[in-house]
Amino acid sequence: MRVLPVLVCSLFFMLSKGQEPKDVTVKQTLKLMGTRFEITVIAPNEDIGYINIDEAISEIKRIEKIISSWDDASETSLINKNAGIKPVKVSLELFHLIERAKKISEITDGAFDISYASMDKVWKFDGTMGKAPSEAIIKSSISKIGHDKIILDADKQTVYLAERGMRIGFGAIGKGYAADRAKELLVSKQVKGGIINASGDLTTWGTKATGEKWLVGIANPLSKEKVFSWLPVVESSVATSGNYEKYIVLNGEKYSHIIDPRSGYPTTGVHSVSVFAKNAELCDALATAVFIMGRDSGIHLINQIDGVEVVVVDSDNKIHKSSGILFDKNQ
Repeated sequence: MRVLPVLVCSLFFMLSKGQEPKDVTVKQTLKLMGTRFEITVIAPNEDIGYINIDEAISEIKRIEKIISSWDDASETSLINKNAGIKPVKVSLELFHLIERAKKISEITDGAFDISYASMDKVWKFDGTMGKAPSEAIIKSSISKIGHDKIILDADKQTVYLAERGMRIGFGAIGKGYAADRAKELLVSKQVKGGIINASGDLTTWGTKATGEKWLVGIANPLSKEKVFSWLPVVESSVATSGNYEKYIVLNGEKYSHIIDPRSGYPTTGVHSVSVFAKNAELCDALATAVFIMGRDSGIHLINQIDGVEVVVVDSDNKIHKSSGILFDKNQ
């Protein structure tokens, strides 16, 4: 029965000295949406931190149940099953996500397109491919792709894929969207700061427990341990698309695993693209689009969008950036 007075006295002594309990950093890494998520929160103690992380995990799993094309019960699978047959009524959340995806397709001239999932897989990146597919095969592989074939009816809240065999997929925007929603949830619960990192697509808020800014490193694609520059990510997001691991070399030319949905050909000329914006969803989509569009067209596009910046590392390992990026190369 003497424990309580001792604790109260200890706490009073600590506060009387002008000290406050220090926040701690709590981190968990796990596989979600088929990829590696790392969730970091700043919390008063570890127990509360892990409770916050569990809430973020539940939110990400909820989103996966809506957008997964691997889950037969998901709304996305239902849309795909009814391609060329009938419109499908969906949740307002999914309707708005598809609506935003179509807008990004329009501003990128189709370099980003969620109907890329309709593509027949004719390119192999497992070392078994000795030559490129014929032009006819490539043309046929993309015949069902086209964001204009995704028909939305706002009044009825329906989505209709105009051709049989069409499919949509959220591989180039879903992780960013999930990171945004998990962050939104934690901010609503007064979590002071943190990072949701979805395999390189990340969003931040607040600061580290020390009060310092969150930083992201722009890495050398040929040596990931070497960082070209550190950039602060304050109440903001970043997503990176790269060809570090999955690519093929045909006739001396290196082809990325990222396929241009407009041509059916793999992209060349770029090693990595990092896009900075307020929302991870937008970063995720635009990183893919800029990678496909190429260095000059991609940077030109980003320079026209307020609040968005980009760093591009080309195939010669040279760094290029949009007008609002400032680095200190001595860092």
